[in-house]
Order: sequence, then structure tokens, then C-alpha cells
Amino acid sequence: MIEIIRPGVTAARAKVAIFDFDGTLSVIRSGWTEIMLRMALKELVATGTKESEEELTAVATEFISRLTGKETIYQMMALVEAVQARGGQARTPLQYKREYLEALNGKIHHRLQSLRDGESPKQFMVPGARRILEFLTERGLILYLASGTDDANVKEEAELLRLASFFPKRIFGAQDDLQSFSKALLVQRLISDSKYAGEDLVVFGDGFVEIEEVKLVGGIAIGVATDEPSCQQVDEWKRQRLIRAGADFIVPNFCGILEKSLVVF
Repeated sequence: MIEIIRPGVTAARAKVAIFDFDGTLSVIRSGWTEIMLRMALKELVATGTKESEEELTAVATEFISRLTGKETIYQMMALVEAVQARGGQARTPLQYKREYLEALNGKIHHRLQSLRDGESPKQFMVPGARRILEFLTERGLILYLASGTDDANVKEEAELLRLASFFPKRIFGAQDDLQSFSKALLVQRLISDSKYAGEDLVVFGDGFVEIEEVKLVGGIAIGVATDEPSCQQVDEWKRQRLIRAGADFIVPNFCGILEKSLVVF
């Protein structure tokens, strides 16, 4: 339930925990990758390139996975570059983002509505999500939620999952102004504008970005390589990507950490 990638590493000194949201705490948006890949593949095929669909799928999968964790607009910018590189007439990143979000919202609308209607949020969370937040709060850690999903959406979804109270005024999502927020900026501000050192930070995420940024400053990284939506076992593709990003531990959900907390904390 918990794989130690770097023996001897511990988050025992951690004072701040940074959490990604989608795929780390929430599975409301489970299936977003397939929707984005389908849209990107359609645009790349339309360029008339001689590359096979398999080759184009690899192209799209690479930039989608590499930029997972960053604001969605960056993946759309990469799509524009890929279309233009093949002589295609690309739309703007914002137009692509709107098309993607429209398709995604069509998939997840019923999930959001069921939560608004009072359904238990348990089925829409990674197992152990609430318990790990309670555990860390009891230990005195300050918790931050940082997501590449648009700010208003991540705040609403955190409320619907009844998790927002763990992050009072510390929930950050994507902004139209790309200079105003990113996970890298959050990490830098925690280091430069506070008393925290790199080793005071621990990050939980399923994306390359948040793992890499915290490791760059000397923090501890726990890769949540969960096989969505059941979240009961490790997704090997995610696992390999998170290890390359620098993850110190790999888990499929939070149950193993809670059972063997002394291993990590």
C-alpha cells in the first residue's frame, strides 16, 4: 500500500503540506484525460499530417501528461504548437480550453449535481482523503490546496466534498492571469515570504508539476499514483511518471500512509 522509493527519507519535520486536487483528493473529474486526448487527437488528425493515429496519440499523450498539474491553458497552448507544427490552422488556446471544458462538464455534470443534492461525497474522493487531512491537521501542519483547475471550480468542488474547511483561505486554482498563480509560485512564496525551509514542505500529488517543484526546493514528495476511479491499486504509468518527477513515496490512495504513518512521518 506504500512504496518507498528513497529509503531513509522522512517527512517527520514537515510543517506545511501542499495537496493537488483532481486525482489526489477528488475523482469528480475522473476521465478528463480521455476527453482532452480525444479533442487533441481530432485537431491533430485534421491537419492532414501523414503521421498515423498511433503516432499522434503518442504526441498528445506526451504533452498532456507532461503538463498535468499545471493550469489547463498550458496543455491547450501545447496543442496549438502541435497543430501549427503540422501546418494546421490552430484556434486559440482559450478556444480549445472552452471546447474541452464543455465536453468535460457534460461528463461530470451529474456527479456535481448529485453532490449539490446532498449525496455523500465519499464515492467522489480518493480513499482515505479526509482522514489524511485530519491526521495532518492534528499534527499541526498547515494545509494548502493547489490545483490546475480553474479557481472557482476547485473551490466549489472542495466545498461539495466537504474538504474546504481544512484549507481556510488556502485554496488556489488557475487564474486567467497566468502570472498571478501557479504551483511553482506558491512553493516559492512559502520559501521566500515565510519562515519555511524546503525540508518543511511535503507535497501530495498525481502530477509531475507539484512533485518536481517541491523536490526542487528540498521538500518531500508523495506520489499518488491511483488507478481511477476505483483508486484501489497503483497505476503503473502514473507511478513511472511520478518517480521520474522525484517522488519519495508512491501510494494508490491514503490508506497505506495512515496505517504506516511512522514510515513517512
